[in-house]
Amino acid sequence: MPDSPFTRTPTERDLRQDLLLAGVMLVGGVISAGLSTVAGLYGKAQAPMWTALVLVLAVSAPLALRRRHPAVVAVFVALAMFVGVTLRVPEMYVTNISMFIALYTVGAWMNARKAATLVRIGIIAGMFIWLLFVMYRDAINEAGKADMAAGLFSPYIAMMMLQLLLNVLYFGGAYYFGERSWQAAAQRHTLEGRTRELEAEREVTAAQAVALDRVRIARELHDVVAHHVSVMGVQAGAARLVAEQDPAEAKRMLAGIEDASREAIHDFRQLLETLRAPGDALGDDAPSTFGLEDIERLVQSSRDAGLPTDYAVIGEPVPVSSTVGVNLYRIAQEALTNARRHAGVGATADVRVRYEADALELEVVNTGRAIGVLRPGLGQLGMRERALASGGTIELVPRPQGGFRVRASVPLTSAFESRKSLHPTPRHSNSRDSKRDEKESVR
Repeated sequence: MPDSPFTRTPTERDLRQDLLLAGVMLVGGVISAGLSTVAGLYGKAQAPMWTALVLVLAVSAPLALRRRHPAVVAVFVALAMFVGVTLRVPEMYVTNISMFIALYTVGAWMNARKAATLVRIGIIAGMFIWLLFVMYRDAINEAGKADMAAGLFSPYIAMMMLQLLLNVLYFGGAYYFGERSWQAAAQRHTLEGRTRELEAEREVTAAQAVALDRVRIARELHDVVAHHVSVMGVQAGAARLVAEQDPAEAKRMLAGIEDASREAIHDFRQLLETLRAPGDALGDDAPSTFGLEDIERLVQSSRDAGLPTDYAVIGEPVPVSSTVGVNLYRIAQEALTNARRHAGVGATADVRVRYEADALELEVVNTGRAIGVLRPGLGQLGMRERALASGGTIELVPRPQGGFRVRASVPLTSAFESRKSLHPTPRHSNSRDSKRDEKESVR
C-alpha cells in the first residue's frame, strides 16, 4: 500500500498559542502605533493615530486563525499592509512582523502545497511590483533635487537599493523557513510511521520466534522420546520373552534398556540446558547438537533393539555445518524409530550416507510389511521441516516390495562449511538389494 500524503493538523495547544500570539501582537502594535505617531514616522504627511490602531487590529487579530486558514490570513494581512503603507499610517514594525509570520505559516502549515506556492509567489510578486512602483514615483518626485545628480549612487538611489535588498531577504526568509518547517514536519511524520511499522514488525517477529521455538522444542522432544522409549520398549519385550530360556541374553537386553535410559536422561538434560541458556540455544552451537558421526552409534542402538541394521558411508567424508549434521541425525533417528515400530517381525534396515559431487545424501531403507496408505504424523512432519531447514529435500515413500524409504538430500552449498577434494561415486539404484556392492566404505 502506498503511503498516505502527509498533512498537518493543528492541535489544541497550537490553536491556543496562535490566540496568545495575536494578543501579544495587538498589545505590541498599540504601543508601536503610539510611539510612531509621536515620533512622526512619515512627517507631516502621515495619517492620524486612529488609523494606526485600525491597522494594528487588522494585522494582529487574523493571526489567531493563521494555522486554520493560512492562505486567507496571509492575503488579508498583505492587503492591510499595502493599504497602511500607501496611506502612510504611522505603524510599520508590528505590520512587518505580522506579514512575515503569515507568509511563513502558509509555507509551514498549508496542506495544499501547489496552492501554498502560488499564494506565496503571488504575495511576494505583488509586493515587489508595488515596491518598484513606489520607488519610481518617488524618483520622479525627487528628480528636481540637487542630490539626485550626485552620481549613480546618490543617497536616494542607495536608500532605494537598500530597501530592495531588505525586502528580498525579508520575503525570501519567510518563504525559506516556512518550506523548511513543512519538510521537517514531513520527515518527522515519516520517521514516526516507520517507527510504528518497526514496532509492529518487532512484535510479529517476537511472536514468530516464540512459535518457532515451540515447534523446535516439540520436535526435539518428539525425537528424543520416540527413539529412546521405542528402544526400551522393544528390548523390554524381548527380554521378557527370553528371560527363562536365555538369562544371559535377557541380561544383555536389560543392559541395553539401562543404556537407552541413560541416553534419554542425558538428552533431556541437554535439552533443558538449551532452554535455560539465553539466545537461540537451539541453533548451530547448541549443546544438544549431534552430528553425522553419531549416526553409527544410532545404528548400533537400533541393532541392540532387535532391528538388524546395516550402515555404510559412500564417498569421502567432508565437514558439514552443525545444523545440517543434527538435522540429518534426527532424520535417521526418526526413520529407524518408525522402522522398529511399524516394519514388523523379521524386518531389516539399511542406512547410507553418501558424499557426492554436488550433494550430501542420507538414505534409510527398511524391509517389512507393505504400507497401503501413508498416514502423515508428527515424525514425518519433523523430518520434512529438518530437511527444509537444511536447504534440502526429502522423500518419504513406501516401497512396492514392502517397507519404507526415507531419502534426504542437501546441496553442497548448504551442507559444507569448507570444500575439500571429493571422489564422487556413481549413483546406484534405490533398492536395498542393489546397493550391497557399495559397502566397501563401511565405517
